[in-house]
Amino acid sequence: MIEFFHDVARELGQGRCPQIDESRAKGRPIIGHTCTFVPEEILMALDLTLFRIQGTQACETTIGDTYFGPFICSLPKALLQVAGEGRFRFLDGLVITPGCDSMRRLDECWRKAGEDIAGIVPAFFFHLGTPHKKEDFSIDFFTLELKRLIGALENQFSVTLSHRKLVRAIDLCNRSRDLLNRFQTLRNQNPGPVTGADAMAVFLAQGALNRETFNSRLEVLLEAAPTLPDKTSGKHRILLIGSAADDIDFIETIEGEQAVVVGDNLCVGIRPPEKHVRPGDDPVRALAAHYLERCRCPRMFGDFDRRKAALIELAKSAGADGIVFQNIRFCDLHGSENGLLEQTFEKMGFPCLRLEREYGPLAEAGRLRMRLGAFMERLPKGRRHET
Repeated sequence: MIEFFHDVARELGQGRCPQIDESRAKGRPIIGHTCTFVPEEILMALDLTLFRIQGTQACETTIGDTYFGPFICSLPKALLQVAGEGRFRFLDGLVITPGCDSMRRLDECWRKAGEDIAGIVPAFFFHLGTPHKKEDFSIDFFTLELKRLIGALENQFSVTLSHRKLVRAIDLCNRSRDLLNRFQTLRNQNPGPVTGADAMAVFLAQGALNRETFNSRLEVLLEAAPTLPDKTSGKHRILLIGSAADDIDFIETIEGEQAVVVGDNLCVGIRPPEKHVRPGDDPVRALAAHYLERCRCPRMFGDFDRRKAALIELAKSAGADGIVFQNIRFCDLHGSENGLLEQTFEKMGFPCLRLEREYGPLAEAGRLRMRLGAFMERLPKGRRHET
């Protein structure tokens, strides 16, 4: 069951993706994106394929260093490295959002690199303005931005957005949200059949499969859950919080032989509980409101207290024994927030570990394992989740 998701995630890490192959066969354009703020429902309704790009194939950042400079998060540098090596030439378009200043600069640095390296800038290259607050005026602005995106996609690819198709796409994604909420409940079980690496494989597969296939496969896994073997008994239960992590190897490094990641709050994953989008009279505005509401990440102004409360609830519901805060080096957002959250969780009695690392394959795995091994000695087995 879970092996299917691991196979998909493994292929994705090697630059292969079932949805891309399927889209090519059907002649459907493939649109890359960099952040969860881009509503998949819109692309689905336009008969386009949305694909979240990864930098996990980057073994160095020589190209990224050339255009970004040295003192910046290694995620956008890894993405630019992969682009500069020509590995994203299959993209028909790209949508970049300003998740942070480093990702905002990816737009200009990619365009600049395209002046020197032919063919790496897709024909459709779009910067989606994304507010940092969820207020009526910011929802109004984001709605206009999404409609600007729709208009640009319609013009570029000769497609038309229909209300019926958009509502159907929202229904499909709402079904995914229900299934992912059930999946998170499964992760909370102790003993349980799902590791953090398994969960990451599911989350990665969500972007690598068409929505119908993903929903049906996840439903089969959830139905079979009572018969699956236990993988978590006797292990330290860890909540993982922080910067973007989209590779299974990193989660496996966190877990090792002693621990299991039972909950996380990362760029790839869920923000439990996932709520439904209610289309109403203007489904585009409904999507704008939903995506600004759901993204509990430190880029949102004035949202820290709500985010902290959600993370505390997640730690309790998952029965966490300890918290691992991690941030990519030079990630100001998570680096700053992790310090505040660490104080909160330590006062509540949760042992905490803060890790600074490079992105994906650039991380120093040996150093991380040494830090994690010392941290595990602070966690008496069963202290929290068996009381």
